[in-house]
Amino acid sequence: MKLPRRLKTPRALQKVSDYLAVSGTEAYLVGGALRDLLLGRMTSDLDITVKGKAREIARDVAQALGGRYVLLDGVNDTARVLLPGRYRRQIDFTGFSDTIEKDLGRRDFTVGAIALNLAGIRDSHPAIVDPYDGLKDLANGVIRAVSLNVFRADPLRLLRAVRLASELGFSIAKHTEDLVKTEAHLASQPAGERLREELLKILATPMNGERWENLDRLGLATALFPELGAARGVEQPVEHHWDVLHHSLMTAAACGFLLRQGEWEYAPPEVLDAVPWSDKLAAHFNSEVSAGSTRAALLKLAGLLHDIAKPETKTVAENGRTRFFGHAEAGTAVAATILMRLRFSAKEIKLVETLVKHHMRPTQLSQTGLPTARAIYRYFRDTGDAGIDTLYLSLADHLAARGPGLIPAEWQRHGESIAYVIRQRLEKTEAVKPTKLINGHDLMRAFKLSPGQLIGRLLEAVQEATATGEISTRAQA
Repeated sequence: MKLPRRLKTPRALQKVSDYLAVSGTEAYLVGGALRDLLLGRMTSDLDITVKGKAREIARDVAQALGGRYVLLDGVNDTARVLLPGRYRRQIDFTGFSDTIEKDLGRRDFTVGAIALNLAGIRDSHPAIVDPYDGLKDLANGVIRAVSLNVFRADPLRLLRAVRLASELGFSIAKHTEDLVKTEAHLASQPAGERLREELLKILATPMNGERWENLDRLGLATALFPELGAARGVEQPVEHHWDVLHHSLMTAAACGFLLRQGEWEYAPPEVLDAVPWSDKLAAHFNSEVSAGSTRAALLKLAGLLHDIAKPETKTVAENGRTRFFGHAEAGTAVAATILMRLRFSAKEIKLVETLVKHHMRPTQLSQTGLPTARAIYRYFRDTGDAGIDTLYLSLADHLAARGPGLIPAEWQRHGESIAYVIRQRLEKTEAVKPTKLINGHDLMRAFKLSPGQLIGRLLEAVQEATATGEISTRAQA
């Protein structure tokens, strides 16, 4: 990778630099913002470290530039400035008291242990402080730990190493990988809120099958999700290429592939031809569920957890056939426990629970031909707003079951069925959410009924008949 010869620094950074130069403040651009500038990537948030009291300097910058000051951490002297107008930048200020080199030595990876002296930011070749050869690692595409104690200082960095490698398309240096394996048991120590945030960032990157497998090889998959450990080596029926653990990892990877967010190494790209895609579907999966999470990210997470209860439900029949009766239903409780531990929101947990519970439903919609209107109505009645997501999980499950042994004819049939159901959902709303022709009060008046479960059952029968086209008027209802 070739780094740019000249940095295109944001105008907002130049304005801050000009202000700090007047006061003689020693200041540096650091962290991911500088890394992205060096890689020629877009960056919106900026991180500046200053020699002195960061809170006071940030407050002065906000006042001088008409921005808004936000205190982030009084103990660790961290503050934020939100710039208005055309700059619209978020700038975080931290302080250092010794030298910039020692400050960089406390950071995690060499590609983030680089500093740009703001004093010469308008020069054609501004001064860059690089005591750990971070520029070399950026050019070579390598994630390397700054020191031996980076993961003990903050175990969340274990996951960050994987996230940065996937996000940037880099590899992790051999020595750093060995260090991750040694310290992987610490991965569950950070607060659940921090783990959730980093996990969602990983899920937002293009994690292909190899990267998901590497997460396991490093010991991080089972450190973060101990429940997955029981799935290792659990054999499946002959149509499955991998054991339960690796099938789960591959399903998460396949979800990203189907959403056009990653690669699938085990079949040609043409397999995507059988999978429906549109701007409307892209918007659906990119929509936010809770702060920091999207449907796409939670689909991948559900892919990882969809068979979490297979080990506890495994049975072997007299003919040697392996079964996992009730694993989908049992898996909902296990998945919910995991997500509560990681401080996911109730809305996020409900979506993943629904996906896990119904991940086999799409393949049961029809034994021959396309699903009937009644089957489609009942499917969306039960899955609600997770219906489309569950269809894609079913496709990912298929890819991860067959792996390199994918049978094109089977895949084509599965894709056609899924595409048909999605068209009914997106184009024929009446078939999924039919107009209400009558309500409970109508039934109670007409048949002199009292409130109760019977009313609900009758209304559901009417809704189903409306959805399937059997009735269309109030009188028929």
